[in-house]
Amino acid sequence: MINANLGFVTKNKTVTYIYGSLPVFSHDVDDLKTFRMISSQLYVNGSASQAEICRAFGVSRISVKRSVKLYREKGMAGFFEKPKCRGPAVLTAPVLEQIQLMLDTEHSIPEIARELSLKADTLRKAVAAGKLHKPKKKIDQTQSFPSGISCKSQRSKADAAAPIGMGATNTFGRLSSSLFHEGPADPDFSSCLDVPNGGVLLGVPALLNMGLLRHTGKYFQLPRGYYGLKSIFLLLALMALARLKTIESLRYCSPGEWGKLLGLDRVPEARTLRAKVRLLTRDNQAVQWSGELSRDWMNMFPESTGVLYIDGHVRVYNGNQTELPRHHVARQRLCLRATTDYWVNAMDGQPFFMVNKAVDPGLLQVLEDEIVPRLEQEVPCQPSLFKREKNPFLPRFTLIFDREGYSPDFMARMWKKRIACQTYHKYPGDDWPESEFQEQEVSLISGHVVKMKLAERGTFLGGKIWIREIRRMNRSGHQTAIISTDFKRNLTIAAAAMFARWSQENFFKYMRENYNLDRVIDYSIEDIPGTTKVVCPLYREADRDVKKLAARLGRKRCECNGIVLCDDIEPDKVVAYEEKKQELLEEVTTMEQDLEDLKTCRRNIPRHVMLSELPAEDQFKKLAMKSKYFIDTIKLIAYRAETAMANIVRRSMRHQNEARNLLRSLYATEADILPDHENNKLTVRIHQPANRCSAVTIKKLCRELNATNTKFPGTNLQLVYELVS
Repeated sequence: MINANLGFVTKNKTVTYIYGSLPVFSHDVDDLKTFRMISSQLYVNGSASQAEICRAFGVSRISVKRSVKLYREKGMAGFFEKPKCRGPAVLTAPVLEQIQLMLDTEHSIPEIARELSLKADTLRKAVAAGKLHKPKKKIDQTQSFPSGISCKSQRSKADAAAPIGMGATNTFGRLSSSLFHEGPADPDFSSCLDVPNGGVLLGVPALLNMGLLRHTGKYFQLPRGYYGLKSIFLLLALMALARLKTIESLRYCSPGEWGKLLGLDRVPEARTLRAKVRLLTRDNQAVQWSGELSRDWMNMFPESTGVLYIDGHVRVYNGNQTELPRHHVARQRLCLRATTDYWVNAMDGQPFFMVNKAVDPGLLQVLEDEIVPRLEQEVPCQPSLFKREKNPFLPRFTLIFDREGYSPDFMARMWKKRIACQTYHKYPGDDWPESEFQEQEVSLISGHVVKMKLAERGTFLGGKIWIREIRRMNRSGHQTAIISTDFKRNLTIAAAAMFARWSQENFFKYMRENYNLDRVIDYSIEDIPGTTKVVCPLYREADRDVKKLAARLGRKRCECNGIVLCDDIEPDKVVAYEEKKQELLEEVTTMEQDLEDLKTCRRNIPRHVMLSELPAEDQFKKLAMKSKYFIDTIKLIAYRAETAMANIVRRSMRHQNEARNLLRSLYATEADILPDHENNKLTVRIHQPANRCSAVTIKKLCRELNATNTKFPGTNLQLVYELVS
């Protein structure tokens, strides 16, 4: 009961209201809206009070008051209307219309979000809610493309169907070259989409600038044939950038796709390319070409030739063609059969030239006999004789090398030529007082500024020559001693130059890992002149015996000196001590006499003999270097080109040490090649990289490269680089 006149009954999930004896309303038990309407109507009509309704149905007074207010304001319809929601604050009707228009023109959601300063998730939710819709992708059932443009599948099918070999679609041109010795074939580009390794074409301007095709006509010549000189050189350089580390790697690449990068139907087979390399290097022209390029690089960057790094790189040989001498390989901590290359690099690690020595006479002799005479002739911007006479401390240039080149005599001889030398002190002696060291800011070659504790003195080295001795003290108190005959260079600059020597070691490591610098190019061997001085095998054996016995003697002396009678002096212990001590002393005396005999024997054996004086079984030959010089020179050009591009992209990169990683990924990226013969343009459209930051950097690189107005070799087509948009 609600009151004396009004009641309700619940039956079969239906609530029925009874006034007197007659039913007047009914609704489902769960129909809350109808309940609120009826309860408010009963109150408004005076049939029941709010208190009676609250008591009968167990609802709150405020709930009844709200229902009554709604009934009085809107009537019964107010209980059933949809609740009002806040309108869109961002995706208003005009904005939705603009977004839909951009979607219809194939703009992506991230692009629209960036342009309109919206969140991409907001747009995705609108698409999911049906407020926006993406245009359906057009599926080309026939896989057809605009006239003259080919996709990868079409090119692959055409390459497989070529009548005279995989990818050899230019049948007429090849037959003409074979039968009538015509050629070479001129590059003829066609429109191609998704060419693998197309990004490597971005390196063409830098390769040409570094001299890839410079002086080639002067030193190289090929018989008339299908592949010309420019195509061969460009192919080898692009292979180096794309990290195809050997000529044999071409066997596992699509020849037709690589041919599209050169404007040809396909690239030569591995054996054909190797035969071309043999023809190009048969008269040792590569050494002359490399020397010419070295002089060009020095004149191109004269500021980098004031300080030169010289170091030997041990190139291990694992073959069985000949028994090369053993060298200590520091990176493997082993003595292995190898040959030594002496490299000359700039302060930033950029290479100039290399001198190979199958029989290593040592750094000092190679410097004095071969490297220094060459540098005297080739280093540009050397001070004139008048300036050197006016300033007695002015050097022509500075050589920096490691402890192997430590020699007061050598430094004195070099300074007579006014060539400064800088190296580590081999015998630094006692530490200097800490009070002499001052903390100074040192600018490294990379541009970073570090703080070092430095001190300097003048030293009369070996009673031969006055030098500067510079020491650096690290946090642990260890002092690194540097000696130099460069008296004009500032203390901090001299220290930075010495410690930047690791740029050359980094060059060796990078070239080994990325350009396969240690790879044997030609498996042939050559004779070594019989007058070449080599270490006598008998002397080597005697020297090994002396060192082995000297090491044993040292251990035995330590053992003898380690026996000390420190307990109570008892007769039994004293006797045992004296017997043991006497026994060890006798062994030491015997070993000392044996060591002296071995040294006498070693002194009677000549240390060096001529190669022709060795027994036949001890004689050896050297690895052929003609092809090696040629391929390595092209790798140096590729490395210099990559470095030039890395210097460009570093300007817009937050993590500058990742510049070369970006370039390596760029060289492996697919690209569209679109020639425009009417306007003499060759557009290389690079596919998008992994992230937007890289895309921005590559766009800036493309602008820099486009500003060079480079034409593709052998054509009148100007290269234009851009990203696929």
